[in-house]
Amino acid sequence: MIQSVVDAPEKDGDLAIPACAGEAFDHADSVEEAEAWTRRLARSHYENFPVVSLLLPKSLRQDFCNIYAFCRIADDLADEMGDDAASIHWLSELQHRVTQCYDGHREGKLAVALGGTIARYDIPPEPFLNLINAFEQDQRVKRYENLPQLVDYCRRSADPVGRLVLYLCGYRDEVRQKFSDQTCTALQLVNFWQDVRRDILERDRIYIPRDSMEYFGVTHEQIRAGTVNENYKELIRFECQRTAAMFDAGNALLPLLKPKFRHHIALFAEGGRTILQAIVDAGYDTLSSRPILTRGQKSRLLFAGVTATLRRLI
Repeated sequence: MIQSVVDAPEKDGDLAIPACAGEAFDHADSVEEAEAWTRRLARSHYENFPVVSLLLPKSLRQDFCNIYAFCRIADDLADEMGDDAASIHWLSELQHRVTQCYDGHREGKLAVALGGTIARYDIPPEPFLNLINAFEQDQRVKRYENLPQLVDYCRRSADPVGRLVLYLCGYRDEVRQKFSDQTCTALQLVNFWQDVRRDILERDRIYIPRDSMEYFGVTHEQIRAGTVNENYKELIRFECQRTAAMFDAGNALLPLLKPKFRHHIALFAEGGRTILQAIVDAGYDTLSSRPILTRGQKSRLLFAGVTATLRRLI
């Protein structure tokens, strides 16, 4: 049995939980009810790319929704609680529910839906537990010394998502997983460069490595104040260039995937690259405003993927 993140408090009275996360722990009368809930959740949140697009084989759409629901709930428990102790408590409860799935028990809507996906694809527990561990780390660690520390965090906060997707697509080998890790780490880093101001103001977190900030002469106080100068722009340019190299390395995964999966998975990286370009277009100023994908950009990404799929079929 995997140990809980921390020992849960004896009483939950003051540990409020976001509504959708609370629903994840609610009783499910049937698998159908649980899966309907994960589908609604997957369709209700803004993301940088379509969660379940027209490019994904129908046979996988429900399982993608189940995986997405787990990731969404874990993320909400980490970032939407407003209290580190409450986050750690509920992440511990989530870990308990996931571990129960491997012991033959499924309690709550999320576990009922996710347990089916785990059984169908023989998914090991490590990706789920690594994600929970990373989200728990967010409650304790607010600064990072260097890129290796940050990449280690991404190894648990982002890379497991790509590995879960590969399991659904029938791939279990280390070669594909390593290429996927490059893309997923790059996606996480893009999100960090995108959200620099919001992270420090809302959560007192700075993911830009301290050694990079010192090299370019950028301070925590400057970021908190939202002061943009050439030093800050050069810092973000440097981090974006390192991130772009990771996207390039991750591209080696795509030829190793079956065509029916390739175009959907390519959308993940393309969404991240588009945000990276938005940061470039903003002159590397991510303090004055937050670069995002517009509805039109998301539609164009999806259209390009559909077009490529149709060409393969014609």
